[in-house]
Amino acid sequence: MNDPDQTVRIGKQTVSLTSLDKPLWPEQGLKKADFIKYIHVVADKMLPFLNDRPLTVVRYPHGVKGESFFQKNCPDYAPDFVKTATVEDIDYILCSDQPTLIWLANQLAFEYHVPFQPITSASPSEIVLDLDPPSRDEFPMAIQAALMIKDVLDRLHLTAFIKTSGNKGLQVYIPLPDETFTYDDTRDFTQFIASYLTESEPDWFTTERLKKNRHHRLYVDYLQHDEGKTIIAPYSVRGNAQATVATPIHWDEVNDDLEPDTFTIPMMEERLKQRGCPMALFQKAKQEQNFGQVLQALKDQQKGGTLTK
Repeated sequence: MNDPDQTVRIGKQTVSLTSLDKPLWPEQGLKKADFIKYIHVVADKMLPFLNDRPLTVVRYPHGVKGESFFQKNCPDYAPDFVKTATVEDIDYILCSDQPTLIWLANQLAFEYHVPFQPITSASPSEIVLDLDPPSRDEFPMAIQAALMIKDVLDRLHLTAFIKTSGNKGLQVYIPLPDETFTYDDTRDFTQFIASYLTESEPDWFTTERLKKNRHHRLYVDYLQHDEGKTIIAPYSVRGNAQATVATPIHWDEVNDDLEPDTFTIPMMEERLKQRGCPMALFQKAKQEQNFGQVLQALKDQQKGGTLTK
């Protein structure tokens, strides 16, 4: 990709690539060509988490040094192969294939935010627990929270995956069988997890939504998992100077050596070659979860508080 402009053939579609020499992350020496190459490398890992989901992107037309903007509506100039779906008068893009993803990358869509269910369903396809420490310096709180959650989920025989947020936190994913549970069901569970953390370590964790009242505690945002809310997609780049990526990681990497800015665009290709995708078995795990049994036990035992004992 040395030419400033070119076209590429992806399957049956032709995608135009423009201004490939444009600097996007000047401090990292990354140009538009580097970004599009990265998206191509992670496309098959990223697309399952975008498939059929109304997409909100954050575009950086002049790179991270310039202004950014959220985009929900599909622009009129989108090529014919870009599929859309209308939700509450918004014409969302459905990024379910590589030509659409590469086209979005050429539009300098850095961040990809998706809801917790596909357009075809009102049921959540996963639970995501967002662990948001007050600052990057307090990232160890997110590590501690993730490990405590993993301990609970192991005792409940639930499979979970984890990724960095690409900023200063961690996000724990619990895959669910499709078309099975409601957001009321998942809220019972996320509230239970949040209560467990805050009651176990009240000086570290809080569910207080107002930042001024958190007093440097990690915010456990169990309300973020709801219909209409979104989460940063796995492998999405973040619009910061370090070119960090919301990166799926293995549970053995969740330790005191983990740093929030460890995973960046330049190292992702080699990382995938060396360690593979930690969320590769996500779809398989959806069918094997015993969440229904856990949910029933939670409803039966909520007052007793004995579910994790």
